Amino acid sequence: MAGHSKWANIQHRKGRQDEKRGKVWTKIIREVTVAARLGGGDPAANPRLRMAMDKAREVNMPADNLKRAIDRGTGNLEGVSYEEIRYEGYAPGGAALIIDCMTDNRVRTVAEVRHALSKCGGNLGTEGSVAFQFKHCGQFIFAPGTSDDAVMEAALEAGADDVNTLDDGSVEVLCEPGDFEGVRKAFDGAGLKPEFAEIGMKPSVEVELSGDDADRMHKLVDMLEDLDDVQRVDHNAILP
Repeated sequence: MAGHSKWANIQHRKGRQDEKRGKVWTKIIREVTVAARLGGGDPAANPRLRMAMDKAREVNMPADNLKRAIDRGTGNLEGVSYEEIRYEGYAPGGAALIIDCMTDNRVRTVAEVRHALSKCGGNLGTEGSVAFQFKHCGQFIFAPGTSDDAVMEAALEAGADDVNTLDDGSVEVLCEPGDFEGVRKAFDGAGLKPEFAEIGMKPSVEVELSGDDADRMHKLVDMLEDLDDVQRVDHNAILP
């Protein structure tokens, strides 16, 4: 069930990104700008920037947009200054949520996040209220049918922590955040392309939702991801 939910959730997210490409571009531009500000404008020396640029290319963002975002981050162009904020909360059925935001207005952002949560039967928690249920790690997901032996060989040689074949046949690889770039390069070298590759928060305990709770959870995640200031939503719900 968890494996099926993982693959289904990834496909749902990709479909949503295709539907709202303009919003996706806005979020990626913010990530590129902040990554360049914190780590410099050279992607070869800035893994976070390189990852953001890869996301930009996946959604066919024009190179000029990307360059302007980097220039704003490095100070070569004037622009809005964004700060990163993480909110924690609870969703319908007791599921846990971690909501990562980039904003130039904290008051606006927390109001919008709180409104989405309350409208869908959730509520905002305090710092640390749910984070203990997640692990910060790199995660790769390969499509069902991918050779798990080939993935395992490349992953373990590159220092990945774990390789799992999920219930639906997709293959999951986990690694420490600092090892993410090395593992990704190993997959590139082996000709293996993951459908999903990100550093994020993986739940250690999952909550299975159904019926009204599942419907409200889908709606809540969509509402949160529609907010311009929300960069990423992680949760521990297993959804049908």
